[in-house]
Amino acid sequence: MAEGGALLLNLSSGRQSNALKRKLQSPHGNPPSKRKPLINAFKKCATEANVREKGSLPQKSLPKKQLTDNQNESQKSKPFVKTSSLFRNNPDIPKIHRKAVQQVQESIFTTDSFSQLDLHPHLISTITTVLKICSMTNVQKETIPVLLQGKDALVRSQTGSGKTLAYGIPLVQSLQGMKTKIKRSDGPYALILVPTRELAIQSFDTIQKLLKPFTWIVPGVLMGGEKRKSEKARLRKGINILVSTPGRLVDHIKSTECIHFRRTQWLIIDEADRILDLGFEKDVTVILNALNAEKEARQNVLLSATLTEGVTRLADISLNDPIRISIADENQKSLKAALQADSSPSSCMDQENFAVPEQLKQYVMMVPGKLRLVTLAAFILEKCKFEKRHKMIIFFSSCEQVEFHYNLLLNVLSGGLESEQPKHSSVSSVHLEFLRLHGNMEQEERTEVFQEFLKSKTGILLCTDVAARGLDLPQVTWIVQYNAPASPAEYIHRIGRTARIGCHGNSLLVLAPSEAEYVSLLASHKINVSEIKMEKVLSSLMKDDRFKLPRPRSKKSCGTDPQEVRERATVLQTKFENYVHSSEVTVRWAKKALQSFVCAYAAYPRNLKHIFHIKSIHLGHMAKSFGLRDAPQNLTALPSTGSKKKTKLRPKRSDLLKKTHSKHRLAEILRSEYSSGMDTGVSKVKKRKKKQRKPGNQQIPT
Repeated sequence: MAEGGALLLNLSSGRQSNALKRKLQSPHGNPPSKRKPLINAFKKCATEANVREKGSLPQKSLPKKQLTDNQNESQKSKPFVKTSSLFRNNPDIPKIHRKAVQQVQESIFTTDSFSQLDLHPHLISTITTVLKICSMTNVQKETIPVLLQGKDALVRSQTGSGKTLAYGIPLVQSLQGMKTKIKRSDGPYALILVPTRELAIQSFDTIQKLLKPFTWIVPGVLMGGEKRKSEKARLRKGINILVSTPGRLVDHIKSTECIHFRRTQWLIIDEADRILDLGFEKDVTVILNALNAEKEARQNVLLSATLTEGVTRLADISLNDPIRISIADENQKSLKAALQADSSPSSCMDQENFAVPEQLKQYVMMVPGKLRLVTLAAFILEKCKFEKRHKMIIFFSSCEQVEFHYNLLLNVLSGGLESEQPKHSSVSSVHLEFLRLHGNMEQEERTEVFQEFLKSKTGILLCTDVAARGLDLPQVTWIVQYNAPASPAEYIHRIGRTARIGCHGNSLLVLAPSEAEYVSLLASHKINVSEIKMEKVLSSLMKDDRFKLPRPRSKKSCGTDPQEVRERATVLQTKFENYVHSSEVTVRWAKKALQSFVCAYAAYPRNLKHIFHIKSIHLGHMAKSFGLRDAPQNLTALPSTGSKKKTKLRPKRSDLLKKTHSKHRLAEILRSEYSSGMDTGVSKVKKRKKKQRKPGNQQIPT
């Protein structure tokens, strides 16, 4: 009887393993199998085992080694019972039907050198030796002579075309050549406004390099997150070229007595459209009023990669008879003339067409909700581990998503699995470097991450749109937009972090099957994307045996078998889910990240609701992409960082409570992303009080 019990146990274990394989081998679109037939199968197995023990059926004896292997395989496969199949009940991926469009190409470099301009010899030497630039770009060739003449300008050029030097060179040339030598105590002669802290650091760094021969001109930077006391001390000593974010400058205008603009001769507003998008229009008005109150005569420059109604309105207010410089206009005119013959009244030619670098290759990939996480991980492994030469930026729509995916990918792809990698494998020697950047981080940490990614040759930066504008990050070869941007203009700014100043680059846009029409929207703005198949990306998992499903030694993996690719994707998904469900803290953070995704999805503008509608999201499928095994039931009631305590309202208006909470939550996400840093002290006090009230509050493990 003891031998029969052992045989029954081994047969049952083998049957469990075979059931798992049948589950993975089920064709696409089949409904999940019910539990009842599975129980009947086990009963049938037990009956056959009893009959065989009595000798009624011919007994097929199995070798003892194979029985042991089957038992070990069953034990290794137990965690997979918790994971439903990733490849069942997924929506069909539609074919992309769109006409091939001719992109607006903008040539970047010219054959002209800076020595042809009437510049100081030391400035030309600095440009060629320190900045290592020999020839001018188109925007620099058009803009620098205009600004040297002292005229106002509205400059529009593609991102990554050298707009910072287009205003920086004439600014330094003008200030160093003044008859009365500039003194530090004179205060600001030039004011440069930028939307984000990282761009403020970058612009300050560029101006500082240009000023290397002219040590008597002192640059300075003001931005949120820094100590006001130290900034006030620098303002008292004197800053001649002041780079600042709008919110922090307004704070000093209202609270710092020593700041003045009596000698200000330049006002430069860089990334003007983004400044307005972030709600800084009132701050810019306060700054303009402060400038006009002390000195109206000055030279004004507005620069942007896109021209919106807000930028045009701001130009009317701040510029005086400006010269419009738009590098892509000639290309667009010729393109419109070519298509004018067959254009219809419903043609999209009235829409703005964006210029993209010639060296930038753009791709799109359709991925069902359940497969988003494993596909992203497979793409990271393929480009940054197997090819070993890429530097990647991945854009998310909220700070919570960046924080969650950073910890998840760091622990599963870069940390926890390294010990499981065979020593003889070559991929184990390549370590994935993950970094994160978002608006909820302390300014000191943000600066440290920015500088680290700036200097590194490889790595993966997970970020929000805080890194989407103006940043010059060298050697970035891939831009991945994991969450689709809210406008084609934002799409252009994101992909502009690669293929800068003539370098080659690639971009990937990840879309759900319900969002396929977004490709047509991009095409209407003359943005052409090619499709990458999800299956091709997932097949890269075949290069890593860490995701190999345990199987008998007789069965070897063969090439890129689609079935084995699915098995390995399921193994990887299970590892993600095991990490997420390893503690209550990680589960809570996964739910918060999912909640922030839903809030951001609901915030798409009205003109995109037919593509990104909240009702098109399958919450259960999307939960899988956050490592959750089931869709959360109380998603709107999850606690959020910094959210106010709910007050009880009338029970009849419970729906109003949910709507109000979601609006506050969305406002918090957007506000925290581009915070000027002026409320950091208050938020810290609130967090301390909250921790005192709830001693069980924990942070996500790193």
